[in-house]
Amino acid sequence: MAKILIRNLFGKMIEVQDRSRTLLQHFHDNRIDWMHACGGKGRCTSCKVIVEQGMENLGDLSVPEQRYRQNNGLKSNERLSCQSKPIGDIVVSAPAFYKLPHVAYSD
Repeated sequence: MAKILIRNLFGKMIEVQDRSRTLLQHFHDNRIDWMHACGGKGRCTSCKVIVEQGMENLGDLSVPEQRYRQNNGLKSNERLSCQSKPIGDIVVSAPAFYKLPHVAYSD
């Protein structure tokens, strides 16, 4: 079982049973609102997460993530939650620019 800790959501912990699902799907399964302007299709970067620990536990970059990385749309410590599937424990946070106004964050 993998765990996702969302640091700036007051340390919200999600236990992952199904490793075939994306971070964004796990967020929604656990009633966590997360920005995703394109509907989770990898066509924008609004669902990005800052990966603070465990980048190696998100597998390889998807084709859209590779494209955004090459165009400086994703930093080396960022991934798209709609494209990344956790295979081990990770610690992430929501970037300031994409925080939702109706969600209380802890930073």
